[in-house]
Amino acid sequence: MCQAYRLQFNWDAISGMPMNLCGLNDNFHPENSHVLPALMRRFQEAKVKGAAEVVVWGKGSPLREFLHVDDLADAVIFLMGNYTGLGHVNVGSGKEVTIKDLTELVKEVVGFEGALVWDTSKPDGTPRLGWAPKVSLKDGIVDTYSWYLDNVKL
Repeated sequence: MCQAYRLQFNWDAISGMPMNLCGLNDNFHPENSHVLPALMRRFQEAKVKGAAEVVVWGKGSPLREFLHVDDLADAVIFLMGNYTGLGHVNVGSGKEVTIKDLTELVKEVVGFEGALVWDTSKPDGTPRLGWAPKVSLKDGIVDTYSWYLDNVKL
């Protein structure tokens, strides 16, 4: 959308694409929140009730990247002053964490002292598809450069 406005109205619009966000005013709804606030709520409820365990779906193997909303705000201000390109900009920490490590971290921060049980009969969340590219980075660069030489005239 930003690119269309930029081209049509000569408006210096940019599009930052944030990763999973966390911070104040997050959605902690028991049925439609994202993984981080959902875990916080579940551990807090278990802590308050004195539960012996918290059950988490899957094996915890998917990777996710998280960014605090204050860092997103800082990144947006930085982008406004330093970027005028047409393409989307990924805004993230650049550090991925497994759901398992995230879960253990939230458990620690909340102070839940019960057991953590992984229900591997349940889905693990959105996977990485089990797909891997066939073209290595170097081969991709060689292929692109070859096409460039054949098709782009200076």
